[in-house]
Amino acid sequence: MIITDLSQYLRRHRRASVADMAMGLGTSAEALAPMLDMLERKGRIRKLPEGSSCGSKSCCKCDPATVALYEWAGSEAVQTPIEIHRGR
Repeated sequence: MIITDLSQYLRRHRRASVADMAMGLGTSAEALAPMLDMLERKGRIRKLPEGSSCGSKSCCKCDPATVALYEWAGSEAVQTPIEIHRGR
């Protein structure tokens, strides 16, 4: 896995736990740590304060002390096109 995969994952999901990223990318939390640190130093992502909500609609109420959450903060956010219908 390369850092581009991690960046794309966070851009697409906007906010994710380290456990979710590891599972989604088929790697370990330990392998992600240095890449997350680098992206945070570059200002592309930010680590959310302990106790932050993961934003999941099916929240399992994980122990906040065991969940590290990161959020995409870069300028290249995934854009979702919208259609505008104008009356005639």
